[in-house]
Amino acid sequence: MMPVGVVLLSALFLGCLACLQNSSQSSEPTLEPHSGNQESVGFDIAPREHSPNEWLGTYTSGGKTAKFIIQLGPAKAINEKDFRMSSGAGRFLSQSGSEATVLIADLAKALQAKQVPINVPRATTVPFEYVILGEHQSRSGDGGFGDSPPGNWTAMKIFLGKGDSEGEVFLNFNSALGKGEFSIKDSDYGDFVIAELAKVL
Repeated sequence: MMPVGVVLLSALFLGCLACLQNSSQSSEPTLEPHSGNQESVGFDIAPREHSPNEWLGTYTSGGKTAKFIIQLGPAKAINEKDFRMSSGAGRFLSQSGSEATVLIADLAKALQAKQVPINVPRATTVPFEYVILGEHQSRSGDGGFGDSPPGNWTAMKIFLGKGDSEGEVFLNFNSALGKGEFSIKDSDYGDFVIAELAKVL
């Protein structure tokens, strides 16, 4: 039989080892699954080789696959007293062979558009401005984002169009998970956002 002192020292060592392991694990970013709500549409993303800040987005449903490119330009810091944000310009690029009827219908529902665009003329690109609302975000139970614990999501808002014709939508992505999503900003923007995205999806 081992002496009581040795047993206690062994238990203490194992307990400290477990604490250290838990501490190191808690400092790592959380790789949480995509868990958006009914007001968002998730899709797969894959980085394009030799093209930083550029991803191929794909959405497969109903036997059809929509394909499009997301391209983000350099971000510049926004000087705000209470928030750390950055902004820049980007664009969506159309891809040949994309079948987007199901994606457009699902987006129209999520963004609360009043009508689904039909026979929209194709465009090579659709430009937008973006604001990064948060990086290294984790997803909460209600589908929102937060800093604690750290995660792999980048939360953005994009602005389509200019002047009297413009719309906003959230575009969030998780490169580690290979997922992105469009999420509603305001139902008043639904029709315009869908009409713009339909040009390149």
